[in-house]
Amino acid sequence: MTSSEQPRAPLRILRLIASPNGQASESFKLSQHILLGLAVQAGRRGIQVTDFDLNDLAPVDAGYAQALANPEGPEAVAQDGTLNRSDELIGQLQACDLLLIATPMHNYSVPAPLKAWIDHVVRVGITFLSTAAGKVGTVVDRPVYVAVASGGYISRPYLSAVLATIGLKQVNYFTLEGTARGAEFLQAARAAAQAEVQGFFAASSKPLPQGQHA
Repeated sequence: MTSSEQPRAPLRILRLIASPNGQASESFKLSQHILLGLAVQAGRRGIQVTDFDLNDLAPVDAGYAQALANPEGPEAVAQDGTLNRSDELIGQLQACDLLLIATPMHNYSVPAPLKAWIDHVVRVGITFLSTAAGKVGTVVDRPVYVAVASGGYISRPYLSAVLATIGLKQVNYFTLEGTARGAEFLQAARAAAQAEVQGFFAASSKPLPQGQHA
């Protein structure tokens, strides 16, 4: 760096933690390996991680639903309850350079805490627009990394579709499958998932976001 160059801001990463097991979960542990890969990519720039435990997030309430259904728009309704929380979560998403989701799969879908976050941030007129051609996302696209732990087969279409609805289309999945098949199988699954992450970042030539999302 020359004397005329300004230091770049750290890569801002928002990590969503969806497992009720928190930092003891396999998805969280896998996300740590993703963070390591991102830190190596960022180099001297560094990373700044904001962790958000989704298990503390209340689902949307009646006021939220009524506001979105109001023909005059949400602005015509008192801004309280989870509608305010929705605004905060959308702002948090828009401020990050990169989204990291650490989640298990429950009953072939995302767990309830992650679904609650989705319900908060996927908002018509705010993060997507309904047009004659379909839904158009308004969130500036940025990389999304998903660390998934599952007892068996996992399904990705729902999460990819809902993220694309708001404009997030650069979704990368890393999976640890078979967490319920015993200790020996789990050890092998961990090694395979970690190798997947390492291989991805070793081969990745995509530049990191420049911090334009604030």
